[in-house]
Amino acid sequence: MKLAVFGATGRMGLAIARLAHESGDIQLVGAICAGSDPNLGRDIGELAGVGTIGVVTGADVPSGLLGADVVIDFSTAKAVVPLLDAAKKQKVAVVSGTTNLGEVERAALTAAASKVAVVWAPNMSRGVQVLAEVVAHAVKRLGLDFDVEIVETHHRRKVDAPSGTALRLARAVHDARPGLSETYGRQGEVGARPDDEMAVVALRGGDVIGDHVVHLFGPGERLELIHRATNRDLFARGAIAAARQIVGRGPGLYELSDVL
Repeated sequence: MKLAVFGATGRMGLAIARLAHESGDIQLVGAICAGSDPNLGRDIGELAGVGTIGVVTGADVPSGLLGADVVIDFSTAKAVVPLLDAAKKQKVAVVSGTTNLGEVERAALTAAASKVAVVWAPNMSRGVQVLAEVVAHAVKRLGLDFDVEIVETHHRRKVDAPSGTALRLARAVHDARPGLSETYGRQGEVGARPDDEMAVVALRGGDVIGDHVVHLFGPGERLELIHRATNRDLFARGAIAAARQIVGRGPGLYELSDVL
């Protein structure tokens, strides 16, 4: 598999470059970063700690995709559209874990998926995918007697809230129990909790990689469904596994559950 990495000098990009190199059967052919990046023009292997591999970081997206079967993207929402446009034109499959996408970025995902295979997931963890499935099952089985709340915890440098993963879990709840309204915090005299409310609460501090807890509160009992990330490599491994599965597939917008 010939792989390009978009957002190559970030923590996730470097983890993907390292794991791809160590796999033995993935050829890294492109490493794309921002034009203002201080590591522009450096060998991605050296940055990832695996030694020189002959692939230098560059800011030109089309050049970085040359020869690639698939590109893995962990960048920012504002950087995604140029990548998707180039991947669509060059027929390069896309695996994207970039979160906080708006309407413009989602429209670009859909447009790219009309020409190439695109996987987008707010969390590339296989464990989180299973958690979402378990949450939907639990909410459906427990019924209206149980209140649902979601709490997510991340490191102090995370810039968006709630996390994309928390929103993914909220969608799993909605799939099983349509009609719930979301709130993102409570303050003052808010009154008794409505039956159709679900809070999604974000905590920030320290160096927490990512914890997500779905609380189901029932009469006389409580169920907590938890996922804790202890190493960022798990997200890189999930993205690489998705990339392996998406190469050769027809155009379409796929979820992680479709390829893992």
